[in-house]
Amino acid sequence: MPHSYTMIELSVHAHVATLTLNRPDSRNALNLLMCQELTRACQQLSQDSAVHVVLIEAKGSSFCAGADLKERQTMSTADLVARRIEGFTAYAAIEALPMPVIAVVQGPAFGSGGEIIAACDFVLASTQACVKYPEVGWGTVGATQRLPRIVGRRMAKELLFTGRVVDAQEAHALGLFNHVYAPEDLHTQARAMASGIAQCNPLTTRLTKRSIDQGLDTTREGAMGVELLAIQENLQGSDWKRAIAKFGQPASSTTP
Repeated sequence: MPHSYTMIELSVHAHVATLTLNRPDSRNALNLLMCQELTRACQQLSQDSAVHVVLIEAKGSSFCAGADLKERQTMSTADLVARRIEGFTAYAAIEALPMPVIAVVQGPAFGSGGEIIAACDFVLASTQACVKYPEVGWGTVGATQRLPRIVGRRMAKELLFTGRVVDAQEAHALGLFNHVYAPEDLHTQARAMASGIAQCNPLTTRLTKRSIDQGLDTTREGAMGVELLAIQENLQGSDWKRAIAKFGQPASSTTP
């Protein structure tokens, strides 16, 4: 990739981009530079038509321990507001990626880590993963928008007011995690899923993502209009006749 990064790593192979949080010594705590690099990496990926799927993962035992509190100790109120805006910008950049984005969570995702995974399309996690929203306990406000849309209003209030740790099995039951795997199987399963999605028509997957996201933010009638426009764009931009012609045909084989 043409850009260089310090707090993250970015690579692309077989139409699958892997964006890796790379501060393992700090449990991948989110600092100002990481926010800015996440935003820049997402801008880069959004312009790359060769990328069909994005995996967001992390080095070390933690996915993301939250905001970098050591960095915040030296900040003024104005600095802290600016840092929070950079974080919001990074989460929004992840959410705005046009292709499917999968969080691969091997360990704790606290605070900002919970925001990152909520901005992804869905989450694959290890049995060692867990989630915590400590904002209220820190005397600040956060995670009030994406979390309720995933777990519902009442559960979001409980998780935010108590700041308790949600283990992998409960996170799965609440819809925070889509699937939970043994630690040794997580990355194999994630890459297999990403590879399968990457083989689909990238226009179709992007339009499907857009239709779901935009449709949920409008009325049922408006949502049907969103899907009809996506269908029209897909028909104009994909070889749908060839795809239908191949349906039901036996797989090719060679005679020994």
